[in-house]
Amino acid sequence: MKKLFVIIATTFISISSLVAQDKYFTKSGRITFVSKAPLENIDGDHKSVTCVLDTKTGNMQFAVLMKGFEFEKALMQEHFNENYVESHKFPKAEFKGQVVNNSEINYAKDGTYSARVKGTLTMHGETKEVETVGSVVVRSGKLQAVAEFMVLLSDFKIQIPKVVKDNVSNTVKINVDCSLEQLKG
Repeated sequence: MKKLFVIIATTFISISSLVAQDKYFTKSGRITFVSKAPLENIDGDHKSVTCVLDTKTGNMQFAVLMKGFEFEKALMQEHFNENYVESHKFPKAEFKGQVVNNSEINYAKDGTYSARVKGTLTMHGETKEVETVGSVVVRSGKLQAVAEFMVLLSDFKIQIPKVVKDNVSNTVKINVDCSLEQLKG
């Protein structure tokens, strides 16, 4: 009986470590956004983004707590959380998608690879399709995922008060930069 248990445990550990070799992870990814308007640009910066990438399937997921965005001015941060994204009601944003051309990326060979990403972005209680081209940089067994895409605040039912309509653009550029390490089994 002990021998059978050892064989089963060894098999399970071996399979777990093989599965984990395909997954890369970070809790310290970075997402920035820029809203350019005639009177003022608004820049938000978040340095605690969670990301998981499965190199075998191309599946990827990002999660970000909205209160983690930092701004140049404290008042911008307060307005962002209370008036726009309503982080007390909608505490996080999430992207779930896939690297569509995953088979074209050689995760075992150093280099920079174009990555077409498609999935859904959920923010402010709304989910929308997002598609963009970014890159995956493979360097010494580590990955860096970089992308840029545009979103319309109105698509996520984020309203801009008429009083500040000239200060906040409905179009926001989002930049993603995550350094990922192999998830250990």
